[in-house]
Amino acid sequence: MILASTLTTNLAILVLAGFIGFVVISKVPNTLHTPLMSGTNAIHGIVLLGGLLIVGASGNGTFNKIILVIAIAFGTINVVGGFLVTDRMLEMFKSKPKPPKDDTGKDGDGAGGTR
Repeated sequence: MILASTLTTNLAILVLAGFIGFVVISKVPNTLHTPLMSGTNAIHGIVLLGGLLIVGASGNGTFNKIILVIAIAFGTINVVGGFLVTDRMLEMFKSKPKPPKDDTGKDGDGAGGTR
């Protein structure tokens, strides 16, 4: 009886947290996406550190360690991918260097303005 009640409560919390997370994230404007992604990557890094500590301290059996290693691998993929996406998005805001001009004052293609 107590186990079923705990399971029901935990499932209700999971569903409500997912719904609230979806509603909150859908309201975020595009300009705030990159800073929020960087922040969540830092949080996932802390989660990965906790997973590594639990793997080192767990003596509960091989199955638990396998599940923990899979979770750590997926978390690592999430963190690395998030930082790559953040870096790529920040590259869009950098100005591109202008091509150097040659001695004649042209654009450097050697065509002399006509083709």
